[in-house]
Amino acid sequence: MSEFPNPAAPPQLAPLLAFATQMLKAGRPADAIAPLRDAAHLEPSNSVIQHDLGLACLEVGRISDAIAALRLAVAANPRYADAHFRLAIALEKSGDLRAAVMAYDRATTLLPSLAEAWFRAGALVFTLGRREEAIGCFRRASATAARTSYGRLGKARALLLEDRNQEAAITLREAIAADPQNAMAYDLLGNLLSELGRFDEARACFERAIAIAPLLAGSYYDLVRCRPITNDEQGLLQRMQSALATPGLDAEQLHRLHLAIGKAADDLKDYPLAMKHFDAADAVRRSQVPFDAAAFSTEVDRLIARCTPEWIAEAPNLGSPDATPILIIGMPRSGTTLVEQILSMHPDVAAGDELNFWNERGALWHGSGRETNQKTFLAQAAQDYLALLRKIAPQAARVTDKMPFNFLWAGLIHRAFPRATIIHCRRAAVDTALSIHQTFFHRGLAFPTGGAELVGYFRTYRRLTGHWRSVLPPGRFIEVNYEDLTREPEADIRRIIAACGLAWQDACLRPELNPRAVKTPSKWQTRQPIYRSSVARWRSYEACLGPLRALVEDESTSGKIAGES
Repeated sequence: MSEFPNPAAPPQLAPLLAFATQMLKAGRPADAIAPLRDAAHLEPSNSVIQHDLGLACLEVGRISDAIAALRLAVAANPRYADAHFRLAIALEKSGDLRAAVMAYDRATTLLPSLAEAWFRAGALVFTLGRREEAIGCFRRASATAARTSYGRLGKARALLLEDRNQEAAITLREAIAADPQNAMAYDLLGNLLSELGRFDEARACFERAIAIAPLLAGSYYDLVRCRPITNDEQGLLQRMQSALATPGLDAEQLHRLHLAIGKAADDLKDYPLAMKHFDAADAVRRSQVPFDAAAFSTEVDRLIARCTPEWIAEAPNLGSPDATPILIIGMPRSGTTLVEQILSMHPDVAAGDELNFWNERGALWHGSGRETNQKTFLAQAAQDYLALLRKIAPQAARVTDKMPFNFLWAGLIHRAFPRATIIHCRRAAVDTALSIHQTFFHRGLAFPTGGAELVGYFRTYRRLTGHWRSVLPPGRFIEVNYEDLTREPEADIRRIIAACGLAWQDACLRPELNPRAVKTPSKWQTRQPIYRSSVARWRSYEACLGPLRALVEDESTSGKIAGES
């Protein structure tokens, strides 16, 4: 316990707290809960008792009970930094990410030296798409406690977000040398190595991280994506299945672990087992990230109504004449990474990866619902976006932004940059949906990964991109079909390069030789020559598609590739 009860406390309080303290020190938080609850009943306004009750509940995974107790602790003592910090952790585990950020902010305001809070806040705001804020948090963790684990990890994560990969690798290896049991450092190093294509080294790092900290079982997700799993690795599949029973495994780790087992089973061609775990992963996600398909459809209706042909036609009179941006849009898992790899092999093109800029500006614009000061808004957005692109690649003639969800904002982007190239990546709907169902997406992204919700989302996406096809100039809205690109790569690659106004470069035919770090889930695939084995993958799952079968029926009815009108 953090402090003793007041002298006027009921006499039965002291033995309860003594026993609870003994249990906590012995590493038995479950046994501390009952006496702490009884103590809290006797002194409900004692912030320390409520804090320790919340902490005990948090450690055994009783998240709602932890939140309730910790809220009482901060209500009783609003300046209790540790209680705000533990409340933030509990809120994060519950999926209430924005409330968690506020609680971390309160904790670090009260106690600026709380390096772990700075680090956790950085990781959280990064998942919410706030990259610069995340870098600031990680830098504060490093400055606050440079020679501690969280200080070193904070420095490494800031460097990673700034694409200073060599410095980050050095920092992570220093962290491991200082603390060989630092599982998170091994995990971060593994991710960096896999992004750079050094897959064997990456696998060893992930294995070490899991061995040190079994609660990082979600790292199996990254491990199995380093290369296909083979028949002689049945032991790995069994270890992952056993890890599902790890006590205290939180929702995100469980989600990633199910996806890892599914991916391994897919590699081993056990498709029913694979789908069982992909479905289980989706169930975990939907319990944390509910999605309202009807509300999404309504918002897209508003977008379509607002972005009329007349509205689009005004773009040349309002937008920036700068042609630097190349926007690569489409559903996730539709080939956006491959197209960016192709383009960034060109000496005049730099890869910007997935930028959250238009998701933020688009939401502001869409939420306002007004056209007043439109020219001012567009000018500021264009200026800020170009500044971001120039920061990424000061000398490049063109810079890509492959945020798939920019398909929502294609009209607004064209209005801001009428000379920008927008490349829409399309892939057969059911193959795209199946790949989404097998992929981890952070909880900060309100997006369905399975079931009828994903079918509805896909249909709404096609309705919106069909609208863009009809209103945007054909020379600015270029469409690339994954199936065609993988069937006859050179013809489509030449068309892409020409559409961007670039001179031909033979290097663009070999995207697998691109040396840049790849941060998307397609790390292993991008290091392979262009292949067609992902075309019609859904047929292996034909017997267990569930609600996703509706997408097969959609395309069978239309007789056309996904996205065509």
